[in-house]
Amino acid sequence: MRKRLAFALAGAGLLAVSVTTGAGAATRGPAPAPKSANEGTVTAAQLLAKVQSCSQISNGKYRTDDETSATIPVCGANGAVFWKADMDIDCDGQVTSRCNGDTDPWFQDDTAFHQSDGKPLIADKLPYVVVPSASSTWNYSQAGIKGGGVVAVIYNNKVQYAVVGDTGPTKIIGEASYATANALGIDPDPETGGTDSGVTYILFKNSSVSPIENHDKAVSVGDGLAKQFIQNN
Repeated sequence: MRKRLAFALAGAGLLAVSVTTGAGAATRGPAPAPKSANEGTVTAAQLLAKVQSCSQISNGKYRTDDETSATIPVCGANGAVFWKADMDIDCDGQVTSRCNGDTDPWFQDDTAFHQSDGKPLIADKLPYVVVPSASSTWNYSQAGIKGGGVVAVIYNNKVQYAVVGDTGPTKIIGEASYATANALGIDPDPETGGTDSGVTYILFKNSSVSPIENHDKAVSVGDGLAKQFIQNN
C-alpha cells in the first residue's frame, strides 16, 4: 500500500527529511520474524464481539487515504474508543536499517511522543499506533486518549497490544508502526506494505504505559484492560 502523502504534512507541519547515519542506514534490513501467537489472554473474537455496533463520538468521519472518501467514524464504548480501518505503515522516529529516508520516502526522524530518554520512538521495534491530530472532527485528548495509552490492535484473529505513539493527518485514520504490522503478519514495508482493510483499533481511555517503550508492560496492562472491556460492554 502506498503510504498516504498527507502524513508528510502532519505533526509539526514539516516536510519529510531524508536521514542516513552511516552505511547501514541506507540498506533495508530483513524484517524481524513476526509473532505467531496472540498477545495476552483475551481473544480477538471476544474483543470483536464488543465492537459490532458503533456509537459515533466523532463530529464527522475520516478517510483511510488521500484518495478515499470519508467513511470511518470514531466510536465510543465503556472505557474505550475504537475504529475499524486499514493500516498504513509508520516508520518515523529513530533511524534504523529498516526505517530511514531511503526505505521510506515520507520518513520523518521524530514522533509526537518520545521515549523516557527523550529520544523519538523506534518504529521497527516498538508496536505503536498513530492517532489523527486534534481537529474539529475529533480531539483524542478530550476523549481520554494520550501518548503512551494502550491500544489493542486486532487483525486476522490476532491481538497485538501497542501504545499511542504518534499523531497523523487531521482527516485520515488507520496507521501503525512497522513493528505493529509485522507482529500481525501485515507487510511492514513503509512504501508498499500495509493492508487496505480489516484492522480494528481499540484505545483504552485514561491508560498509560511508563516508560512508553516497555512493550511487555503494554501487554500486561492491555490484557487487564481488555478483560475489563469485555466485562463492561
